[in-house]
Amino acid sequence: MNIGILKEDTNRERRVALTPAAVQSLTQAGNTVYLEKGAGAASHFPDEEFKIVGANVVYAGEEVYGRSEILLKISPPSETVCDRLLDSQILFSFLHLAVARTSTFAALLRKKICSISYELIEDEQGNLPILQGMSEIAGQMAIQVAARHLESSHNGRGVVLGGTAGVPPSLVVIVGAGTVGQAAAATALGVGAKVIVFDHDLSRLRVVRDRFDRRVDTVVTSSYNLTRALRNADVAIGAVLIKGERAPHVVTEEMVRQMKPGSIIIDASIDQGGCVETSRPTTIEEPTYILHDVVHYCVPNMAANVARTATYGLTNALLPYILEITTKGLSRAIQENVGLQRGVCTFGGACTLEPIARRFEVQSADLHSLLSE
Repeated sequence: MNIGILKEDTNRERRVALTPAAVQSLTQAGNTVYLEKGAGAASHFPDEEFKIVGANVVYAGEEVYGRSEILLKISPPSETVCDRLLDSQILFSFLHLAVARTSTFAALLRKKICSISYELIEDEQGNLPILQGMSEIAGQMAIQVAARHLESSHNGRGVVLGGTAGVPPSLVVIVGAGTVGQAAAATALGVGAKVIVFDHDLSRLRVVRDRFDRRVDTVVTSSYNLTRALRNADVAIGAVLIKGERAPHVVTEEMVRQMKPGSIIIDASIDQGGCVETSRPTTIEEPTYILHDVVHYCVPNMAANVARTATYGLTNALLPYILEITTKGLSRAIQENVGLQRGVCTFGGACTLEPIARRFEVQSADLHSLLSE
């Protein structure tokens, strides 16, 4: 099959969909790979490395669109990207349709795109392997970001996370005990911070308690409990995920008003709309803003700031699905791989996921029925 790798807008995204090693695996399996010139530059994968393993490096994005059956990208497609898609192409990307524009969704339907969302693909255990890798990175990065923006030069409280002799450590409050939350907790503990993790799910809280040998406080989420903790927090990390749906506002604006001046909120749920009421998406170039004297960091693609590590992590999880499609064909691969099925958002001009269909007020369609037509 012909596979295209698009160059991202580096002001928004610095990762590339596949490493040269992954491209070699695809070309050795008999596929043809078209790479837009400079697609890997921001991740320090020069064009020459892709050429050596058999990729065709082309100068214009239009050629990638025009020659490819499968298109690979990272950031959710804009209206411009959708306009350039060919009818019935296969698009792999982070889609985040729960917060996408109606025009983007309509274009995917109109062009009968088979859109497969990285964040919805599951493995045999029901985990989200591609999203999980990026979430682990985001959790670690949240603590790096917090440490930097707590400095006085970044309008923070002027504190270090781990404290020092005679000075207590900073308090990190994490809302959500999933992959992001656990990675953030592990990193925060590593630098000596005090950590509290909130979640509605007691089983998840038990996992956190046991994983960290009771060094992390775990609390069931309620407005009362969360408000009390946030009043004392130096760092608040939003890590709430509802698969395929917009994140709920767990942290209200009133809670933010009561936080300490110079404290920081890192809303790692912002790519799904954010779990903090005062959050709005920011960019890599301008990552923060201040509201109610609290620093807000709300970059949807945090992992793009460690583009090389993130590209390796993304590729490790993504490549098996691409190889399966190129080996078996799209229909057979989707029919035989339940986890891949669950990543398909649109197919043949219909929406195949109920939560997304509800979001855009359209009728959802059965994927198996569409495949058999």
